[in-house]
Amino acid sequence: MNQLVEKQPDLAIVWFWKAINSGDRVDSALKDMAVVMKQQDRSEEAIEAIRSFRHLCSKQAQESLDNLLIDLYKKCGKVEEQIELLKQKLKMIYLGEAFNGKATKKARSHGKKFQVSIQQETSRILGNLGWAYMQQNNYEAAELVYRKAQTIEPDANRACNLGLCLIKLGRHGEARQTLEDVLLHRIYGSDDEKVVARAEQLLHELNPFNCVSSPFDVGQSVHEEIMERLDLVMNEWTPFRSRRLPVFEEIAGFRDQIAC
Repeated sequence: MNQLVEKQPDLAIVWFWKAINSGDRVDSALKDMAVVMKQQDRSEEAIEAIRSFRHLCSKQAQESLDNLLIDLYKKCGKVEEQIELLKQKLKMIYLGEAFNGKATKKARSHGKKFQVSIQQETSRILGNLGWAYMQQNNYEAAELVYRKAQTIEPDANRACNLGLCLIKLGRHGEARQTLEDVLLHRIYGSDDEKVVARAEQLLHELNPFNCVSSPFDVGQSVHEEIMERLDLVMNEWTPFRSRRLPVFEEIAGFRDQIAC
């Protein structure tokens, strides 16, 4: 099948359809078909296929199908759909439903297996959510999400994105400090040459600006919007508070930090 996918992807898709319709290994058939469709610039078809047939797949396959959908939404520019699915995944983590209720899961990348913790997954999803908000030019929401991600698991690439958000919001002093943390190797991933180069470029763009700022430089309307968004999240999750995972215990403190 691998050779068929490489040499005749269209024919491979036909075989995947046959497997799905006959109920033969639907989990792998649907996922593999969606991947091939994505490679063939048929992402819209892949999205529709997953939406239409995921109910035939096992519970264990749903998470990987969600991840596939997020990639497909990103490729198609479906930002709203991407945001909604990312929020849904965060809520599943909050309810303890992700990873089948376990603290870690096995993942595979480039043929290698490794363990992913719930904290790492939460931080990754928050990073993706922040990027999606940036595509909407909603830098206030993106900043909030990136800051939360960084409190869970600091990452140099996300720090660059946070720095860009702060630049867009006119808070150049905070942006400079965030980006300098990358250059001074204070954050995981700071040894990546591409990330360092990006931080340097963003700092270079900052040079013409006056870099004196504080959290109080943010307009009151922006502050209120940030608080309103966080309150919405808190209100949505409050009924399930007793079941939430420890990683979300920080949210209340994070809210107080913004309120100060």
